[in-house]
Amino acid sequence: MKRLIQLKALPFFLCAFLVSSMVMAQDAAKKPLSPHLGVKGNAAGATITIRYGSPYVKGRKIWGGLEPYGKVYRAGADSATTFTTDKDIKVEGKTLPAGKYSFFVIPVESGPWTVIFNKTAEQWGAFKYDESKDQLRVMVTPKATEMHESLTYIITKNGFSMNWDKISIPVSIK
Repeated sequence: MKRLIQLKALPFFLCAFLVSSMVMAQDAAKKPLSPHLGVKGNAAGATITIRYGSPYVKGRKIWGGLEPYGKVYRAGADSATTFTTDKDIKVEGKTLPAGKYSFFVIPVESGPWTVIFNKTAEQWGAFKYDESKDQLRVMVTPKATEMHESLTYIITKNGFSMNWDKISIPVSIK
């Protein structure tokens, strides 16, 4: 009798194992379209944290295409990128008080880009961006760089940069 129960249970457990293995394999194969990342580092004596969604180029025209010139861009994917500093800092020579901000850029085809620190830190994209809530706006000259397939932020002792496609936006902090 005990042997009969074991033989009947075997197909059930085998089937359950196969189904769970298939579900786990499918979940592992799903790569987020724009993984949510964060970087933390020290610049000019302040601890800086940047949290962002990291979209990929995937063969698309990014600047002047996917992200049009002259329009506010959330500087990442999904929610607006956030920028946090634990101390007052000078960004491109202008004071930014300690706090958490949303971070935006306005790309242009040639010349300096506008870099924005907005007081409404948690917001979805730039859909409800309100210029009247900007804490600070500075102008930054983009630099040509090697290809960055995914949007990446790098923090150094002198500031940070946003790198995507073949463009780097270096922002100095003192």
